[in-house]
Amino acid sequence: MRVSVVVTVYNESRTIERLLDSLAGQTRRPDEVVICDGGSSDGTPERIRAYVARHPERLPGLRLLVEPGANISRGRNLAIAAAQGPIIAVTDAGVRLAPDWLARLIEPWCRARPGEEPLAVAGFFLPDVEGVFQTAMAATVLPLVDDIDPRRFLPSSRSVAFTKEAWAAAGGYPEWLDYCEDLVFDFALNAQRAPAPTAFVWAPDAVAYFRPRESLRAFWLQYYRYARGDGKADLWRKRHAIRYFTYGVAVPALVGHGLWGMWARWLGWAGLLAGVAVYCRRPWQRLARVGAHLSRGQRLQAALLVPLIRLVGDLAKMAGYPVGLWWRWRHRRDPSVHWRRFS
Repeated sequence: MRVSVVVTVYNESRTIERLLDSLAGQTRRPDEVVICDGGSSDGTPERIRAYVARHPERLPGLRLLVEPGANISRGRNLAIAAAQGPIIAVTDAGVRLAPDWLARLIEPWCRARPGEEPLAVAGFFLPDVEGVFQTAMAATVLPLVDDIDPRRFLPSSRSVAFTKEAWAAAGGYPEWLDYCEDLVFDFALNAQRAPAPTAFVWAPDAVAYFRPRESLRAFWLQYYRYARGDGKADLWRKRHAIRYFTYGVAVPALVGHGLWGMWARWLGWAGLLAGVAVYCRRPWQRLARVGAHLSRGQRLQAALLVPLIRLVGDLAKMAGYPVGLWWRWRHRRDPSVHWRRFS
């Protein structure tokens, strides 16, 4: 069974060798690696070529495509189209792959009976953190295996595999989307196995280690873009509506009662604190595991950062979502845009 690994990169000169090392160190090496660079200006293609020249035996099947201006969807589609394997495994720049990542990811195909091969396999990703801030960020925004319902899980393209035929039937990754493209692609794969709840076989041991953002500014931009993508693709209306209601109605009502209430003003503040505790409960639980390497004092610092990170992420989402909706409205007559609702 020939397996192709595809990656898209853009200005990843600091991290690309870590990814290449982890690909070269796989217990089941890919038969080929196809990387599409979207026009990096930091020397990423040169670093890839230099790596291949230094270690020609490590990734002998590596091919580099350069497509200036390609977004992540376009880059993935070009790389998949160029790949020769019937099984496509996808990961991202900026990650470090577990040594058995590819072996675990393709295992469902290896053990399947003829005619019962899976359409797609969902791997997983875990935090690869340094310091207090990244640990707090990971506990706040990244799920652990315990948080996942395999029947509803929509995998990130940091760790996923599918047949090339399924990719073609899905119409490829949506090139009209710059963010949330992997979710829309997941929906298109799931549609091929309807009415089954999912097209994905769950492979939680196929792990890509992912580094969260290193500052609140970078995190804001990331979640702003995610939410803008939600608006463009018309994703998660109820989730965004609940967030606007919470910050636009519930929180002001509690604060107002705490400041100007006619009776028992303490109830306003108590309600606000209770809401924060409920909202941060699961991240604080994850912190006990993700932050096991921290001292007690550092874990306390990380716990105090969790509500701030939640707030910044929510505000970024509330800022980005209407921008995406406005883009969707302006492009409502564009035939290249998929207008079907996906959630």
